[in-house]
Amino acid sequence: MTDAPTDTAAARVAELKREAATHAIAYIEDGMAVGLGTGSTAEFMIDALGERVRREGLKIRAIPTSEASAAQAQSLNIPITNFSDDPYLDVAIDGADEVQTGSLFLIKGRGGALLREKIVAVSARKFIVIVDESKIVKDLGTHMPVPVEIIPWGWERVENLLRKTGAKSCVPRRKEDGSLYMTDNHNIIIDCDYKRIEEPRALADRIISITGVVDHGLFLDITSEVLVAGASGLQRLTA
Repeated sequence: MTDAPTDTAAARVAELKREAATHAIAYIEDGMAVGLGTGSTAEFMIDALGERVRREGLKIRAIPTSEASAAQAQSLNIPITNFSDDPYLDVAIDGADEVQTGSLFLIKGRGGALLREKIVAVSARKFIVIVDESKIVKDLGTHMPVPVEIIPWGWERVENLLRKTGAKSCVPRRKEDGSLYMTDNHNIIIDCDYKRIEEPRALADRIISITGVVDHGLFLDITSEVLVAGASGLQRLTA
């Protein structure tokens, strides 16, 4: 009985994500090259997009940001393309772990796909982010750490250097069996908790300057629009 409120809250969050995802795919038109995000919210979006492909005969080409998203898209008969054939995308749609009001700066990467997500996002003419209202924050880092993707060799050295960027803690992401989590790119992730990030651009520059860092989960000056699903309905945020 004690789990009922939690289950109800989780179901409500899932419904909000589904609502935002459904609205987001309205941006997708026939003939477009589309970037597909990764994570629980993106899963709803890919499902909804697959339904449009099935019902409307929508003709698109997609670049997924993870092996999981690629498998989901293929199972729904969404055609997969690549950057050789489509160097620029018309639109990319993804979720986020945190969205800063005003700037629309993001923290992304809890799903482990931050590098491919960023490549796809910066390759899109329009980058649409879909979230539920719990992801909106005044300051980045309020609830979520910043994932940093690094090469496996010498990761302990990189972890020590990341701690000097002002992080309260830096923890290598691990699987349930205790082994290091590996991304689709065969890299590892260090989750750095800053509690509150006062200068996101300066922090991003410090992190990326560390040799061994591949990229980080700070998405700055990339987002075109955020669709926020909440109890009062859908809200559109623009920078």
